[in-house]
Amino acid sequence: MCTVCGCGAGETRMEGQHQHDHSHAHQHGHHHGDHQGEGASPLVAQGQDLHYGQGAAHAHAPGLSQSRMVQIEHDILGKNDRYATQNRARFEAASIFALNLVSSPGSGKTALLTRTIEMLGERVPLAVIEGDQQTANDAERIRATGAAAIQINTGKGCHLDAHMVSHAMERLDDLQGGVLFIENVGNLVCPAAFDLGEAHKVAILSVTEGEDKPLKYPDMFHAADLMLLNKTDLLPHLDFDVDACIEYARRVNPDIEVIQLSARSGEGMGHWLEWIEARRTARIRERISALDQQARALEALL
Repeated sequence: MCTVCGCGAGETRMEGQHQHDHSHAHQHGHHHGDHQGEGASPLVAQGQDLHYGQGAAHAHAPGLSQSRMVQIEHDILGKNDRYATQNRARFEAASIFALNLVSSPGSGKTALLTRTIEMLGERVPLAVIEGDQQTANDAERIRATGAAAIQINTGKGCHLDAHMVSHAMERLDDLQGGVLFIENVGNLVCPAAFDLGEAHKVAILSVTEGEDKPLKYPDMFHAADLMLLNKTDLLPHLDFDVDACIEYARRVNPDIEVIQLSARSGEGMGHWLEWIEARRTARIRERISALDQQARALEALL
């Protein structure tokens, strides 16, 4: 997890001292992986971009027992879950349908997002939170479509966390009844464990990667509600077993839905948009129903 993979190395080097988790780090203006014991890398806002440090990621936890690493990980995830609960309440109150898009680098997430935004047009309010270790390249591609995009650079971190998303939401205009796409850092490990308050995790797997990815990274595909099998236009040129890939995904998650598509050719994109609209509408109806029940309960007390 986070403390093991390296982006939590800041805490693991401070055994016997005050441990910094996600919450504490953000309160002091830096990400949990940025504190190296010799001055913190501050959270820097540059326009619509948020930067949580610079430099290469580290993957060491010297002198730390496995039990201590597990305890730190438990504390970090506990704090994150509390922020995720707050995000979820915020999304529900505004009827925002939030999707956490996760994948390995190069799966085509950003190309898929730009095509999705173009096809959705102005039907619903849209915004994107972009996660990368460095650069605002992907956010600029999203902004070129006319959609609002907030770039989060995680620095040494290998995933977005719920507190980062909360900060980014403060910079977005009203999304009442709209869709929020959260494009996570390209990584099939840590993002599986970090709830951002989203309605669904969507795992994007390109046919250029390998059909056994769901077996290699089971936590991610177990956490996802939908797998988008992307770049299907390349299938005639590849040795990729689609049926095996879907079977592997359902082996680790029997309930996972699968949509095959190509952001480049447009094949299958209609199914993806239908999936978004159906679940967005269902959540809005659930929200209205819950509010109606609350109103009736209040009336009964009067």
